Amino acid sequence: MIKIAVDGPSGAGKSSLAKAIAKQLGVVYVDTGALYRAVGLYILRSDIDPTDADTVTGQLNNITVELKFVDGVQRIYLCGEDVSEEIRTPTVAKYASDVSSIGAVRTFLLDTQRNIAATTSVIMDGRDIGTVIMPDADVKIFLTASAEARALRRYNELVKKGASVSYDEIFSGMQQRDANDSGRAIAPAVPAEDAVILDNSNYSEEETLAAAMKIIKSGLEAAGKSI
Repeated sequence: MIKIAVDGPSGAGKSSLAKAIAKQLGVVYVDTGALYRAVGLYILRSDIDPTDADTVTGQLNNITVELKFVDGVQRIYLCGEDVSEEIRTPTVAKYASDVSSIGAVRTFLLDTQRNIAATTSVIMDGRDIGTVIMPDADVKIFLTASAEARALRRYNELVKKGASVSYDEIFSGMQQRDANDSGRAIAPAVPAEDAVILDNSNYSEEETLAAAMKIIKSGLEAAGKSI
């Protein structure tokens, strides 16, 4: 089995890259951020302050989050409901960032993520895959880009889906989430010591994939494994 970790800030293109790598290598793709977004959506729907750790923690027994693959595509289920599309809004992203700083939430989702990695070859993307979830990953990539580049990508993605958003709103939210994710006391979103930094500010998706595949090939060779 092989384990590949892709970490980095919001909007760097982690999910798109990880999906492309999974397809090319024939491994399972796990979008761990979607799990946190599902919890964030539940808290949003419940009209709970996502920074109120005690109240959020008290709700965890009422939450079930499942990751399923339907026709080869990952879908996220919250209490039995497919919320794969609803979790992709800026508001849910903010809630996900807030609840992810709560230790009980991270513990709640930890086993789900690790159990998948223990049974199959995977590529996971998130904020702390290489540092916490899969510290034994064969290859660790920290994908990053300038805040301006990431905000523009996310803006274009949401507009394409018909969302009514502004670039300034996305950029401001991204800066706030960067600060929250990198500065939190529990599992901050920082590169693992042995991660390879890949800045794709000026790369297309195809160029990002090519660069990542070079990193993966080198990392697997060093680990005595092959693609």
